Amino acid sequence: MFLDNLFSGKIRIRLLTKLILNPDNKVYLRGLERDLCVSSNTVRLELNKLSDMQLIKLEEEDVNAKVKHYSVNTTHPLFASLRGIILKYVGLDQIVEHIIRKLGNVNKVYLTGDLAQGKNSAFVDLVIVGDVDKTYLYKLIDKVEPLIEKKIRVGLFLESEFKEEYLKDLGATVNLTEA
Repeated sequence: MFLDNLFSGKIRIRLLTKLILNPDNKVYLRGLERDLCVSSNTVRLELNKLSDMQLIKLEEEDVNAKVKHYSVNTTHPLFASLRGIILKYVGLDQIVEHIIRKLGNVNKVYLTGDLAQGKNSAFVDLVIVGDVDKTYLYKLIDKVEPLIEKKIRVGLFLESEFKEEYLKDLGATVNLTEA
């Protein structure tokens, strides 16, 4: 019964993708209405169903606040499994397996852009920190792009030249080296 409820509906899948890809994301009703291009009532119903399943939690900072924020429940027993499914769904598992793990001297890899915000995109934007062979990297990218049916855009930094503050200008980020 849980799985029937979990995977019914495109809006629910898009909402789960948005929240599970970046667990630090906090969303609210009107923002989701705009991002998902559906009515607030549809979003409210999906939020209530996911909340009933305890996959998301309501974060009320002030009891009198009109805006309610929701985030994924990272302590849910199925969170890690669902995260793996979502990574496969957007093709990030292939990137982690075929690119990151084979490059060798990679310190960190960040997903940025629309996918990091939980939005579907034709592009995968990555920031890679480490000393990698660029020629080999681009050969791997050429192999993975057809598998995930997305274009991969990469920013490369040596560890000595990278600063975390660079990520602030990019909006939401997901550390794939922790995935």
